[in-house]
Amino acid sequence: SKDLKGAMEILIEQKRQKLSTVEKLDEHMDFASQLIFAQNRGDLTAENVNQCVLEMMIAAPDTLSVTLFFMLILIAEHPTVEEEMMREIETVVGKQELQS
Repeated sequence: SKDLKGAMEILIEQKRQKLSTVEKLDEHMDFASQLIFAQNRGDLTAENVNQCVLEMMIAAPDTLSVTLFFMLILIAEHPTVEEEMMREIETVVGKQELQS
């Protein structure tokens, strides 16, 4: 637990350094960036930021897989929704090959 917290602190500091040197901030805004800026404003403590990032790193893969599973089940159960999604993808992407 202590090693993991230390690793999170290092990652957050690296992110903080990166944010301080980028030219276009909007290209680097994500949840961790928002947390860092909330700390800079005094809305969160360093411990709050560390805990949020730690929980995001640990919990996200599990909750994401469950969410995706149920989303795919719902899409499979509602073929008209699937068709609408495919039309929207084709409208946005066109003839380009899909990429992750």
